[in-house]
Amino acid sequence: MVALSPALSPGLAAQAADEGPEQIVNGTFDAGTSPWWGTGNLTLAVDDGRLCTDIPGGTTNPWDVIIGQDNLPLVAGETYAYRFSASATPAKVGKALIQLPVDPWTQYLAANPELSVSGNDYSYTFTAPVSLPNAQVAFQLGGSAEPWRFCMDDVSLKGGAEPEVYEPDTGPRVRVNMVGYLPSGPKKATVVTTATEPLEWELKNDGKETVATGRTAPRGVDASSGQNVHTLDFGSYRKPGKGYTLTADGETSRPFDIGADIYDALPADALKFYYTQRSGIEILDSLRPGYGRPAGHAGTAPNQGDVSVPCQPGVCDYSLNVKGGWYDAGDHGKYVVNGGISVYQLMATYERDQAAFKDGQLAIPESGNGRPDILDEARWEQEFLLSMQVPDGKPLAGMAHHKIHDQNWTGLPLLPHLDPQLRELHPPSTAATLNLAATAAQAARLYAPYDAEFAARNLKAARKAWAAAKANPAKYADPNDGIGGGSYSDGDVSDEFYWAAAELFITTGEKEFKDFVLASPHHTGDIWRDRGFDWGNTAQLGRLDLATVPNGLPDRARVRQSVLEGAEKYLAVQRAHPYGLPYNPPDFDWGSNNLVLNNLVVLATAYDLTGQEKYRAAVREGMDYLLGRNALNQSYVTGYGEVASKNQHSRWYAHQLDPALP
Repeated sequence: MVALSPALSPGLAAQAADEGPEQIVNGTFDAGTSPWWGTGNLTLAVDDGRLCTDIPGGTTNPWDVIIGQDNLPLVAGETYAYRFSASATPAKVGKALIQLPVDPWTQYLAANPELSVSGNDYSYTFTAPVSLPNAQVAFQLGGSAEPWRFCMDDVSLKGGAEPEVYEPDTGPRVRVNMVGYLPSGPKKATVVTTATEPLEWELKNDGKETVATGRTAPRGVDASSGQNVHTLDFGSYRKPGKGYTLTADGETSRPFDIGADIYDALPADALKFYYTQRSGIEILDSLRPGYGRPAGHAGTAPNQGDVSVPCQPGVCDYSLNVKGGWYDAGDHGKYVVNGGISVYQLMATYERDQAAFKDGQLAIPESGNGRPDILDEARWEQEFLLSMQVPDGKPLAGMAHHKIHDQNWTGLPLLPHLDPQLRELHPPSTAATLNLAATAAQAARLYAPYDAEFAARNLKAARKAWAAAKANPAKYADPNDGIGGGSYSDGDVSDEFYWAAAELFITTGEKEFKDFVLASPHHTGDIWRDRGFDWGNTAQLGRLDLATVPNGLPDRARVRQSVLEGAEKYLAVQRAHPYGLPYNPPDFDWGSNNLVLNNLVVLATAYDLTGQEKYRAAVREGMDYLLGRNALNQSYVTGYGEVASKNQHSRWYAHQLDPALP
């Protein structure tokens, strides 16, 4: 609807709105495409000063393809003038909306501009019926059978109150690990300051008594944040205690502890998270107080899955029972390549120190069955990965479907058991198949002492997946397959081949896999990326396991040395970084904290291989960044530290949108 102010004629309303402040950020695209966003099936780019993108064909609904901008303030009763220019090749009709950004997606302005090849200017006025701090401008462009091209420029929304200039509140300029420091470990903090000369600092206990002093070391400007910083080193102070603070440059840090037990609860708490991500099972509030919910996608209405899920049209002629597994971070999708590296890391954690993991540690439904809880949790995902394998007798038998998720995107918030969307299997991919081969080979050796049948089933699936991947080495996930879930496309699977061969060799010792490992360029190349390993870069997983898990590889000593070379690379990065971070690419990646942790895994492995304290100290210092010694002065681990991250993107941990949710 287009609502005109009742107190003004249309002409006067537009004139009044035009006199108001501009609410759109970067509507002329002089600064690139940010903060504009597009659905996963779009690539936004600036072309001749306009934002342009190719709209995919074959979509059903207007909202299948969206370009938008968020966080636009509206004031109830204020009149706004909304203008833009746009073109379509060939000509199309679009939808221009200003709306609530969450369900029920209330539209405060809805127009259907007829877009021509030559381009036109469009102008609308409306009066906001409510005050809203985070309205959304959206161009819905889906529903076309054929692909087309859309361009726009000069997007403007004027009127309302002058928007406040955002000033982030990052607290005191002395940044510390808010959880604390180990008595014998490194103890460093960062001071954000304009000073270029060393500053005096004081360490005080909870009784406000000064127990240590010193001078900071200027480190210059941290490129990622633009902050000029100093490092404060109080490593010589080792007395355990609670409520310590550091003062420098007139600022006092948030409190922290010094103690040998500061991390005692963190490993189990981190592992307990996986249970709350489970699909296909009730999450018991007695096990996770405040997080209980009914089983999601267990074949009960309104769910349309996951006990008999069909393929996307034209992909296959069968349905699979893919109940179970873990949901992805923020949606209800389940992805083999994300699940693969995740379940690998749980199993690798167990394999590193099996004696550390017991039955009953994680308070999950399987606790008390005589098996380590960490293996029970990993099995929940591994069973799902096995279920994604194409059945015998079908085309591409032995390969793994890349993912399963909703046919269309759902809004926030939405508990899994309330999701009404049709679920679909997406085409098999070589990457997913090799993830299955690798994790199934790993599972075959780790579960053998506890469940010989499950171990044998995994080894059989791993061999079948390996053969299928060798027969289909270049079946890549479509990068445009991003409606209803992420695409997670990977155009280079040579690293997945190396990882899978390494796991199969470690488990079986067979010549085929040894020869493949030795011939792979990933076996001798420098695989230690600045950005760390992740779901799309998995050669490091094979290298780490070949170095640490007993096997008969003839050049294993060289492999172990290569891990130390990777660790030295990250150690040098950490020493040079103003925040002591072993990760310093030109720009931070989405989900960069997992990459920071993965680089710490390489450093920790170097400590396991050598016992050299410099590697362990580097891991401990890296934890400082994650727990508060960072540009935002925020612990990135919820529940740890005085100020910790909350309201992360999720459809059901969505208390900010629905107070009844966690």
